Amino acid sequence: MRSYDVVIIGAGVVGSLTARALSRYQLDVLLVEKCADVGEGTTKGNSAIVHAGYDAVPGTLKAEMNAAGNPMYVELCDELDVDFQRCGTYVVGVSDDDLLTLEDLYERGLRNGIDGLAIISGQEMRGREPAVTEACVGALYAETGGIVDPFQLCFAAAENAVVNGVELWLETEALGFLREGDRVVGVRTTRGTVGARWVVISAGLWADELLNDLDYSRLEITPRKGEYFVLDKRAGDLVNSVLFPCPTPISKGIVVTRTIHGNLMIGPNAQNVPDKDDRATTPDGLREIMAGARKLVPGIRDRDVIRTFAGLRAGGNTGDFVIERLPTAQNVVALAGIESPGLTAAPAIAQHAVDLLAEAGMPRTQKASYQPRRQGIPRFADLSCKEREALIAEDPRYGNVVCRCEMVTEGEVVAACHAPIPAQTYDAVKRRTRVGSGRCQGGFDTPLVLEIMSRELGLPVTEITKRGERSRMVARRTKDVPA
Repeated sequence: MRSYDVVIIGAGVVGSLTARALSRYQLDVLLVEKCADVGEGTTKGNSAIVHAGYDAVPGTLKAEMNAAGNPMYVELCDELDVDFQRCGTYVVGVSDDDLLTLEDLYERGLRNGIDGLAIISGQEMRGREPAVTEACVGALYAETGGIVDPFQLCFAAAENAVVNGVELWLETEALGFLREGDRVVGVRTTRGTVGARWVVISAGLWADELLNDLDYSRLEITPRKGEYFVLDKRAGDLVNSVLFPCPTPISKGIVVTRTIHGNLMIGPNAQNVPDKDDRATTPDGLREIMAGARKLVPGIRDRDVIRTFAGLRAGGNTGDFVIERLPTAQNVVALAGIESPGLTAAPAIAQHAVDLLAEAGMPRTQKASYQPRRQGIPRFADLSCKEREALIAEDPRYGNVVCRCEMVTEGEVVAACHAPIPAQTYDAVKRRTRVGSGRCQGGFDTPLVLEIMSRELGLPVTEITKRGERSRMVARRTKDVPA
């Protein structure tokens, strides 16, 4: 049985950042993920907002981790070569009752220690965001709010962890644990059992099931589905930042936000669902989102929509994050119930996890060889003409554009296939390079990308999948096509 110092279950943004935080120490660390790529769960389907921290209830872990995580983003994204914009966020009020809510949020933000908050008039708000509804009577401005690409952050953290010695097992599901007394000594997986001195459970929607296996029954996770629209980049300039409505008890409401890549995104709604794999959009849900978004920005047009999707949040019954060493297994740290503002809090959660492991006896001897900086794939579309010429001179494949909408080149696809965590599926290439993310949604690039992947990965085209498992892009025979 192969043994590790720390086994981390779940390679979402929290698990991947935890792996990176541990990779600076002289430890054997294993990161296991049941999907074909990192970030395939909640990480790939959220609003991509770095929250300022005024919304969380003071005194909760959500408030503490949000306030601690937000300031970490500038240095973190610089080290990992990840795009981040501190563009500010607004909560838009459209009634006198909303003005009272804005005052409450402002006071809550002060109690949470959040700087840069201000309540502005409706007139000033329309001056800053001309497309906002005429009904706006005021807004809460938070200058520290921002936007990021959650998946880019996740795979950058995982890649940096791997470069620093963390072992990553994809398509490997954790099934349960081996115990000796009040300690876990091993993790059972679909690739066999591995020994573990310490364990981190960061399994998103499935964390409660793993915790139940360790006699921890305090947490019950209910999937909360949120549906979204993505709009074409030509609609991206409709807003300059992030616009929230006044929040409800279970949701921050339907948001209109500019994305880090220049699109416009609207959503999500919030619906509890019984199935932890239910990411289907619904006609009623999409109508709800469009109606809610137009209450903030009436000028949103149906014809600018290029994609719909749904994500699932791990809604816990405790009303707060669960970040603790288990009373039933003292060498196990639970990072569970991580819903909004989980993305913002993720860097702080990762550091807190390291502290909890140290309390459980894990040594923190630093590596002299630790490399905190990671260089991402050159993004051809963002380069100057001079930079493009230099890149093409070095590697002519960067002169072959395979995705016209996003200006992605063959060189970028090749680099993704040979990255520290090689892109083995079409979706993995898509998230690393943005192929297929534009107006045509892969209508032009797909056959070209599959051909490149086949060549670089040494796989027949018929073996390349969209997201692993039974999702082949090209059928080998007619009978392979589902009825």
